[in-house]
Amino acid sequence: MKFLAQEWLKAANDDLLVLDEIIDNVLITNVTAFHCQQCIEKCLKAILEEYGLRVPKIHNLVTLFGDVRGMSDFDFDEDVLDKLDKLYIDARYPSELGLLPYGKPTIEDARDFYNFARDVYSRIKGFLESR
Repeated sequence: MKFLAQEWLKAANDDLLVLDEIIDNVLITNVTAFHCQQCIEKCLKAILEEYGLRVPKIHNLVTLFGDVRGMSDFDFDEDVLDKLDKLYIDARYPSELGLLPYGKPTIEDARDFYNFARDVYSRIKGFLESR
């Protein structure tokens, strides 16, 4: 695996380490969602780096997933990617605090996002290591 792809995965793993520490805290589910989004973004950018493609300075998971779709047989739930995108963008502004249409993510939402991010990381890491 190329050095910079490895570095993206290391950074994604750092987000997972943070998530391991905060996943059960009901007061910061928006922060959990933020780190899930960051983990997935970095994983997708690792694929682009491995293939020698330009890594765009964007944070949109749906767009990044579209950029890597043809490189593997990954079939990630784009609805979850879209929710995380909305939470990530809104979480950057105090007036929104990373809200879903019904408010702050529930602990169940946070755990679902966490499991999704762990799955994305695991599958992409395995894919890149097997190349």
